[in-house]
Amino acid sequence: MKPASETLSKVLSMAPKVVAADGGADHAFAAGLTPEAVIGDMDSISGAARDAFQDVLHPIAEQNSTDFDKALRHIDAPVVLGLGFLGERFDHSLAALHVLLKYRARPVVLIGDQDVVFICPPKIALTLPVGMRISLMPITPSRVDTDGLKWDVLDGAMSMNDFIGSSNEVAKPLVTICATGGLAILTPLAALGSVVAALTDAAPAG
Repeated sequence: MKPASETLSKVLSMAPKVVAADGGADHAFAAGLTPEAVIGDMDSISGAARDAFQDVLHPIAEQNSTDFDKALRHIDAPVVLGLGFLGERFDHSLAALHVLLKYRARPVVLIGDQDVVFICPPKIALTLPVGMRISLMPITPSRVDTDGLKWDVLDGAMSMNDFIGSSNEVAKPLVTICATGGLAILTPLAALGSVVAALTDAAPAG
């Protein structure tokens, strides 16, 4: 999915180094961006983008992983912001969530036109405006404890076939979430800066 120009500008201000996953190279090309690498099986990149970025193409032929997975495992960065993986096709969005879960130890944020989503580290402290929407979705069964939400979860067991936390609300300026398992946190796009800062602080040293 092609990201909105204002979203792209916001992301580039935080993460200026661009890596394109296969057909994402066409969006980079259309936006006048030159990626440091184009990674994937190269089955969807256009001829024009292939010619423009021929010096930075890194084809990976195996078909057991998505292009997002292929790209992510070759990126070394404090935080990775993923654009274009949410939106048009629900199966693509689910596949992107699968990759988030697979690499849950790494700070990776998927960005849509309205929301951002990431897998909660063992503990995170988010500075968010009171009243902002926040959702806690247990992609895998999770044990969750929160402080600072309108409906706090107190050492609760969460799972997709039982208790989830959609459309909660920030009640204090500092929200603390502790979680085991694969808990996805969703906030509005406006919280992206706070999310990136919190994930950076929560990342293990070294």
